[in-house]
Amino acid sequence: MKKALLTIVQYIVFLGLGIWIIYHMLHQLTDQQTTELVNAMKSINAWYLIPICFVGFLSHFFRALRWRYLLETVDMYPTVTNTTFAVFIGYITNLAVPRAGEVAKCTVLAKYEKLPAHKIIGTIVAERAFDIVCLLVIALTAFFSQMQIINDYIGESFKELPAKLERNKGMLAMTLVGIGVFIFILFLFYRRVKDNKIGQFMKEMTHGILSILRMKKRWQFIGYTFLIWLMYLVQIYIGLKSLPDTHLLTPLAALVVLVYGSVGMIITPGGIGLYPYLVAQILAAYAIPQIPAQAFGWIAWVVQTAIIIVVGVFSLLFIHTYNKRRDAKTAMDRPENL
Repeated sequence: MKKALLTIVQYIVFLGLGIWIIYHMLHQLTDQQTTELVNAMKSINAWYLIPICFVGFLSHFFRALRWRYLLETVDMYPTVTNTTFAVFIGYITNLAVPRAGEVAKCTVLAKYEKLPAHKIIGTIVAERAFDIVCLLVIALTAFFSQMQIINDYIGESFKELPAKLERNKGMLAMTLVGIGVFIFILFLFYRRVKDNKIGQFMKEMTHGILSILRMKKRWQFIGYTFLIWLMYLVQIYIGLKSLPDTHLLTPLAALVVLVYGSVGMIITPGGIGLYPYLVAQILAAYAIPQIPAQAFGWIAWVVQTAIIIVVGVFSLLFIHTYNKRRDAKTAMDRPENL
């Protein structure tokens, strides 16, 4: 009960944060800037949307293929189609209820492949642990490769900080109060949680990473991991090329944008609000004006979310039909029917 309540509170807080960020970003724009934002979004070269969507789909498809290698370690061999459907169903569920997507995709795969759900959930822990390590490595790579640009940007931001604080006293006060309330709520819930539970979680994460490094097909798993993150990077880079104001940015700039965007996706449900905000902030380090930077952030978020919604809905609608036909074909191929 407490765990469920904590999940609900976290969802409300982070969804509220995302909505507040959207309100703040749009509210501080003048009418002229709002018009410029719309025009900047309209300036996208629509032909780039085709490879962006294709590469975005591939990143999720490669994730499904990679997941199958983890499932093989516990003697489960689901079809590629069902695994892909399950991954997208998990993603679209996460948009509605954060973290519920992991349970949803395990449940779906267990149902249609007739597999034990508890064994499938164990593979998710290992997968997520490995992804966290990958994101940390990528973040460090991005930071050190673009250290000078990021340092210059942070330095300029601190110079402007006093003036910004003076202009936004009300916003700062609300933010501090919100953070304080959130920390207090977490304290109330977590003070009853025993330390050994946190320790157990860390052990599970470590065990998950080690299980991947020890698996027989670890190089195939690592290869697909590389492809997943490469597709994420390529998707961002093509997106930068699609707008006049960002088309000169390099793949390394796209790598930094990828890191910031990933943080936004983790914190708020589906990255709502925070993804375009963080992306716009880091693009400022590359001398991209505020309005085009926000335009790119919104376009990138909308496209990524649209891919999940479209393919996720397709998966929900057709997974039953696919398995019904598969089961019928299997029944026809049995020896007694020949």
